[in-house]
Amino acid sequence: MRKVCANLDREDGLDTVLEVPVPESLHEASSGRGGRRRRHTVTAWVRSHMDQRHRRDGAPPSRAEVQLMLGVIGAPLVPQPVAARKAMAGQDIKEEPLEVSKAKYIVEQYVAAAGGEPALSAATSMYAMGKVRMRTSKGQKARTGMGVVNSGGEVAGGFVVWQKMPEMWCVEMVVAGGTKMSAGSDGKVAWRQTPWQQAHASRGPPRPLRRCVQGLDPKSTANLFSMATWVGEKCVDGDDCFVLRVDADPSALRARSGADVEVVRHAVWGYFSQRTGLLVRLEDSHLLRIRVHGEPAETAYWETSMESSISDYRAVDGINIAHAGRTIVSLSRFGGNAGDEDGSSDDEATAALRGRRTCTCMEETWSIEEVDFNIVGLSTECFLPPRDMIPASDSKPVEKEQRKKALDVKSKNNGDSGTRPAAARKALVPAATGLGWFGPAKVVAVESVDAAV
Repeated sequence: MRKVCANLDREDGLDTVLEVPVPESLHEASSGRGGRRRRHTVTAWVRSHMDQRHRRDGAPPSRAEVQLMLGVIGAPLVPQPVAARKAMAGQDIKEEPLEVSKAKYIVEQYVAAAGGEPALSAATSMYAMGKVRMRTSKGQKARTGMGVVNSGGEVAGGFVVWQKMPEMWCVEMVVAGGTKMSAGSDGKVAWRQTPWQQAHASRGPPRPLRRCVQGLDPKSTANLFSMATWVGEKCVDGDDCFVLRVDADPSALRARSGADVEVVRHAVWGYFSQRTGLLVRLEDSHLLRIRVHGEPAETAYWETSMESSISDYRAVDGINIAHAGRTIVSLSRFGGNAGDEDGSSDDEATAALRGRRTCTCMEETWSIEEVDFNIVGLSTECFLPPRDMIPASDSKPVEKEQRKKALDVKSKNNGDSGTRPAAARKALVPAATGLGWFGPAKVVAVESVDAAV
C-alpha cells in the first residue's frame, strides 16, 4: 500500500499524494493504452472513496435539527433542586435503610477521589470553556446503550460555563453558522434564550445544570447524589461500578407541570467506578404526558433518555475534572388515548407506552479546553436573567383565564391604544425530524422540552 498515485493531469508531473492508501496494483507505472486504463481505474477508486467519505460525514444538519439539538442537549437540568451535602462523619445511620447508607458511603469515596472536602469547599466559583460536536439520527430504539449514531447531520461549536455556587450558573453555546443558545439561573429562577424563542423562565424552582454535574463540578455531583439510593453494581467499559439512583420528588414534579403538560417521572443514575471512585457514566430519563389541543380525549407521551460517558480526568487546583465525554440522547413520542378526564390509572398509562413510534437520536461529543476556579470579579449580577424574560406559565388554567379576562378588560378601557405584552415565539419543528408530531402538539412538545428538561 502506497500513498501516492500518478498525476492524472500531466504525465511528466509529480505524483499526487492522497489522504488514503492506494493498492499497489493500481499504482504500477505503465504506458500506452494499459496506462490510461490504470489511470482511469485509480480515478474511479479515488472518487468512490471520496463518495464514501461524504456519505460517512453526512450532510449538514437542517435548521430544525440544529434547533432541536440546542434545545435538548444545550442546557438540560437535573431532576430537582439540591441542598448542600452533609458530611457522613458523626451521623447516625442505624435508622436509615441499607441502600441509603451505601449510597452515602459511595458519595464519600467520590468526594475523596475528586480532591477531598477541603479542596471542594475552597472552590466557590468555576469557569469552563470547551468544544462540542453534535449530530442527529433517526431510529426505532428509544435506548441506545451508548451505541454509535451513524447517520444524520453534524455540527461543531463551543460553549462557556460560569458558576458561582451550585445555585447560580450561566452557559452559552454557539455552533457553526452563528446559532447561539444561552441559559442560566440566578438562584431564584432558571431561564433559557434562543434566536427562535424569547427568553423564558423554566417551571418550578431552579435546578443545577446537568453539564456541571457530568464531571465539571464534583461538589454539585456530590450534593445531587447525597440523596440517592444504591441500586446495584454494573460493569461499564470493563470497569466495575456502583450504581446510585435519584428520583425527583412528587412536589418537584408537580411544580414543573402545567395545565397541558404533566411531568410523570424524572430519574438520574450515576455510575461510580469501584477502582477510582470517580463518576464514569451519568444517565437520566424523564417522561412527559402532553394533552393535545383540540382533542381533549387524546394525550401523547414524550420520553427523553440521556446517557453520558465521562473520561479524561485531570487535576485542576487539586480537583479532578473530567475533560472529555460523550452524550447520546433519544427522543421518543408515544401516542394513545389515555382518558385523563376520566382518571386514567398507572396501568393505562403503561399500556399507552407500549405503542412506541420512531424516535430521534442525538449525539454530543465534548471536550474541555480551559477550567479555572475562584474567578475574581464574578458577582451575582453576572447571573441576572434577561430584562425581557417571560415568566413561567401558571399551572392552573383558572388563573390563566382570570389573567386573560383582566388583560381583555384593560385593553378595552385603554381603547386598544396601550402596549400589549410581548408573546413568546414558539418553535415549530417539522415532521422531517422523524418524530411524527402533528398539529398543535408540535408547539406543546417543544415548549415542554424547553421548560421541563
